Amino acid sequence: MKKTILATGKSKTIYTTDDPNLLVMEFRDDATAFNGVKKASLARKGKVNNHFNAHVMQLLAAENIAVHFVKLLSETESLVKKLDMIRIEFVVRNVVAGGISKRLGIEEGMVLPEPTLELFLKDDALGDPMINESHVHVFNWAKDEEIAELKQRTLRINTILKAFFAKAGLTLVDFKLEFGRADGKLLLGDEFTLDGCRVWDTKTQKKFDKDRFRRDLGEVIESYEEAAERLGIDVL
Repeated sequence: MKKTILATGKSKTIYTTDDPNLLVMEFRDDATAFNGVKKASLARKGKVNNHFNAHVMQLLAAENIAVHFVKLLSETESLVKKLDMIRIEFVVRNVVAGGISKRLGIEEGMVLPEPTLELFLKDDALGDPMINESHVHVFNWAKDEEIAELKQRTLRINTILKAFFAKAGLTLVDFKLEFGRADGKLLLGDEFTLDGCRVWDTKTQKKFDKDRFRRDLGEVIESYEEAAERLGIDVL
């Protein structure tokens, strides 16, 4: 049973339940960009993201990746395990786009010779600054062995999902992951949706992700639904 609001984010609301180890994660229709400066409500977004996330989490679980997802509860809600979240975002880049293009002055679209992994401190007030492993160590944001394990796990997830998207004629350009602890184990938390990754058509380079909202390209949810359909994910 869903009880009280535990946390409200930019596009999700987290509720407590009768079980202290389980939470309800509700996906809303809210869309934000540029650390909340740009906002909108997009019909069907919560439903699409909820089903997209559930499919990806189940796919990863089948590949022996430990995830917090338990099951779908409704069109916009999922049951998840409660985690002690690690304050680090793990970002994998397969193709140059977005932040790395701006930081390094490299044109978008360059295919990287190998996946590039970046770490960011999860802190909205600071704009999620980029950090390195020395920062993580000296400020004790995570143990050295945890970071080593999560880097390895993140790259394995990249291998799995790149192949999954490639079968649908889509390129997984980049994505971010968050992890947490439960019962002494490290689990993939938060979400994997088109809000938190970049996905392009492999041939035409059409964008199917939140850059459509960031850059006013239009047909945001229609593109999310098209990508889901190509991937065999039922979001309708």
